[in-house]
Amino acid sequence: MSPDILRQLITTGVVLLGTAALWLIVSRSVAHWVNRVGPGDTISDAERRQRATTLWGGIRRVMLVIVGLVVVLTIMNIWDIPIGSFIAVGSAVGFAVGLGAQSVVKDVIAGFLILVENQFAIGDVVKIAGIAGAVQEMRLRVTVLRDLDGYVHFVPNGTIAVASNYTSSFGRVVLTVGISYSSDVDRAMQVMGDELSAMAEDHPTEVLEPPQMLGVEELGNSAVSLRALMVVGPQDRWTMRREALRRIKKRFDSEGIEIPFPQVTVHMPSPPTTGPPG
Repeated sequence: MSPDILRQLITTGVVLLGTAALWLIVSRSVAHWVNRVGPGDTISDAERRQRATTLWGGIRRVMLVIVGLVVVLTIMNIWDIPIGSFIAVGSAVGFAVGLGAQSVVKDVIAGFLILVENQFAIGDVVKIAGIAGAVQEMRLRVTVLRDLDGYVHFVPNGTIAVASNYTSSFGRVVLTVGISYSSDVDRAMQVMGDELSAMAEDHPTEVLEPPQMLGVEELGNSAVSLRALMVVGPQDRWTMRREALRRIKKRFDSEGIEIPFPQVTVHMPSPPTTGPPG
């Protein structure tokens, strides 16, 4: 075996072993960091762990391709193999693949930005691409939602133009209740405010701030609309709204305050009177 071939073999082995060792060190370090991100069992812990895992998975694939190309080109250079034609063919193939996978690349970039910017998390109730539901899973290419009926939707991240997060930090419950025109507006507002304050005392962990009685919202065709506002926990918007409406209905009934419902009054014209026959 000639000295040149031996030198090339040794150099190639060093490149491969060095690359493998470096890759192993980086992979284990990042895996150790990911395992420390979310050690608990809560939704927030699981979300942080999946966010870190998803980000590392995407970055790992890109790095693997780049490192592989660099290693191949380095080995070809060691063995004095012309790389000009290889680069030309690779560029043409990459251009063709890029044209055919534009939507996939768009989805991956959008997913990466969603994860980095923390627009929403696992367990949040969101509306994206016209679909509302709870976030079940976040991937680089798609976001998985489950709606109230139990349907699972896979939404490509590249189609998300606006993301509405219903459960970020806190939620607001806007209550609009109608009373009849014959009811005392001031008394109805006092009763409604008292009931909401009592509800806040009964649910101190769900209701974050004292309820606000905003006042008369509208003079409608058949009802005077009263509006109140409650600030609740991010996941308590719907349960607290149902409970508030239930309590207001029962309190109004006990206080004799009427909640009107649509009614139709039909007026029948009297038949024309005619004189006795001649």
